[in-house]
Formats: sequence, structure tokens, C-alpha cells
Amino acid sequence: MYKSIIVAVDIGQLERAERLLHKGLSLVDTGGRITLVNVVEELPGYLTIDIPTDIMGEARTDSLAKLVALKDKTGADAAVEIRQGAPAHEILAAATAHQADLIMLASHVPDFSNYFIGATADRVVRHAKCSVLVDR
Repeated sequence: MYKSIIVAVDIGQLERAERLLHKGLSLVDTGGRITLVNVVEELPGYLTIDIPTDIMGEARTDSLAKLVALKDKTGADAAVEIRQGAPAHEILAAATAHQADLIMLASHVPDFSNYFIGATADRVVRHAKCSVLVDR
């Protein structure tokens, strides 16, 4: 069905990511590719003074280890990519870079401003140039 799938992974919700990855494996064409993407959010400048200097590096290392473990657990033949920045922007950038025809992501429990789906999922759905599957 799909030649290139981006599975956006929130490290805090690995069980949902595993479910998404299994679904992605059932949707990808033979010879297609799946890319697991995690975005490490940048910290505001006013916070960087009070925290260790290598916290972003540690977050990237931790995210990479968890994505590799997820990939190994499921036996998926998937690429792993760690990005840094605003989650919706980086997910969309990864989709463009990999010429994805499907983005898969889980939605957080929304607040009042994003009643039906979470803020990141909402932004991805509104701005994606390909199909988006949101897991609730």
C-alpha cells in the first residue's frame, strides 16, 4: 500500500509506538521502508542556564537506544532517526526528506484548545502533504 512510512514515536508512550509499528508493518509495500522518528524538543533559553550542558545529548542517546530496542523487539526492518526541534515541524520535515506517503503518530489526551486530537497530531494533520494515520 505505502512505499515510505514515517512512524513518529513518543518515547514516553512506547507501547503505543509498538502498536503503530505493527500496523505500519502491515501497511508497507514489499520493498517499502519504515522510518521510526523521535523528536527531542529543544529547551527554552532561560532554562539552559540551570541544567547540565549535555542534557540534550543524553536525551538523544536515550531516545536512540529506545528506538533501536523497539525495532529489535518487533523485528522490524526500519530505519531510526532522531531529530531535534519542534515535534510537528520535524515530523513533517522527516516526511518530506523521506518522501513519505504515510505519517503515523499517536495522539495525546487533548486539552481544551485541541479537543479532538493533541496539538502535535493536529499540526501534522493540517500541514502534511501525505496521508496521516492518528492512533487514539
